[in-house]
Amino acid sequence: MPFPEGLPVGDAWVAAGTREVRFPYDGSPVAPAPVGDAALAERAVAAAAACRGAVAALPSHVRRAVLLGARDALAARRDDLEQLLVLETGKPLVDCRVEVDRALVTLAASAEEVARLHGETVPLDLLPSGEGLIGFWVRKPVGVVVGIAGFNYPLLLAAHKVGPAVAAGCPVVVKPAPQTPLATLWLVHALREAAEAAGAPAAAVQLVTGDASVGSALTTDPRVAAVSFTGSAAVGHRIARDAAPRKVLLELGSNAALVVAADADLDAAAAAVLRGGFYASGQACISVQRVLVEESVAGAFLDRLAAGVADVRVGDPRDPATRVSALIDAGSRERVASWVREAVAAGARVLAGGPDDDPLGPTVLADVPDGVAAWDEEVFGPVVCVRAVPSLDAAYDAVNASRYGLHASVFTRSLASAFAAVERLEVGGVVVNEVPGFRSDTMPYGGVKDSGAGREGPRFAVEELTVTRMAVIRPA
Repeated sequence: MPFPEGLPVGDAWVAAGTREVRFPYDGSPVAPAPVGDAALAERAVAAAAACRGAVAALPSHVRRAVLLGARDALAARRDDLEQLLVLETGKPLVDCRVEVDRALVTLAASAEEVARLHGETVPLDLLPSGEGLIGFWVRKPVGVVVGIAGFNYPLLLAAHKVGPAVAAGCPVVVKPAPQTPLATLWLVHALREAAEAAGAPAAAVQLVTGDASVGSALTTDPRVAAVSFTGSAAVGHRIARDAAPRKVLLELGSNAALVVAADADLDAAAAAVLRGGFYASGQACISVQRVLVEESVAGAFLDRLAAGVADVRVGDPRDPATRVSALIDAGSRERVASWVREAVAAGARVLAGGPDDDPLGPTVLADVPDGVAAWDEEVFGPVVCVRAVPSLDAAYDAVNASRYGLHASVFTRSLASAFAAVERLEVGGVVVNEVPGFRSDTMPYGGVKDSGAGREGPRFAVEELTVTRMAVIRPA
């Protein structure tokens, strides 16, 4: 995937150090990637602040053209992007194909939102003091945006940062995860080329790579108006503290639950766990992690689940048939394996897989107690924990007994049970008879509790990245 050397900072690409990106599956080198530092981060924010007014003043047709131009450039190289994503993330090809599809939809949907940025009139004469006044509000870009993305879906997560920012009229500085900068660099390159072709400043979209010092420089700079972050809860909470009082949008992951009611289609529910628990090798914040099954059907459900695990292909992520492959790095693999060992030591039973496979295969644990990381925290690996519960009420209580709340799902034939889930589950999204990992990129997406604040999805992110400006006029 060709793009200039260095980092896209200001209106040019500037020199930077390099590090080798390696294929997580076998450790082989993929390509050298530029590495920035805090000084480059400060330089990028300065350039963004300098062009803030120009970007805010861009006509709607220019902002739309930038996003559609980048979308078309990515679509023309989709095969190359898919292969690049496989190599830098180690994620199975089937998941990388989905990621490219979704990134294209996100850019196109962001372009459509440009036409929907509008305000409303306000009846100021509800009080006598307002008689004769005309009132209306409009939406204005919030200013410089910093977007920080995780390693698991680097292209898609970056698209959800830069697409709404450009649509809103905000200059944006992107920081990809250190392990996976390449696809994001190509996205930013495509956006900058489209910007220049449309008459917009290239500095409207910039990218700086690097370690935590780069992230700190970006999120603490007083010229930044909003930070959009996808990653761990611990880092997100620190960003929220450091960025205050500026706006933060935080998507911080979860330990997503899937509830199986006694009246559920057990074949469909088991298939959903297999599909939703192991896609992207389990490295997805809304992959199935906790499964709560009513006791009366728990045995039959587990039989179906155990039988299906054997069909989940583990191996080289370049093979279109592979569904689970190596995690992003050795440290992640060892952490997940240690969590499985901890759960077993606490009384959990291993129904499939286990901590000693390399790469870690699809692992199913039964009777996982509270108080162990595999149940309480976000595994971010191919591990599913199953627990039998006496009733749906108990299942819903168990879902809510978590510090996280991003997505949850319930399998049931009962409309009453489905609506009870929508009413009772303390999560950002409730999915009925489908995996909790279902996400349309145009819907509002985000969590509650430690799963974050704010909402993504182009329409909703554009609202987050704009502010209302009220106009009150007394005609002469």
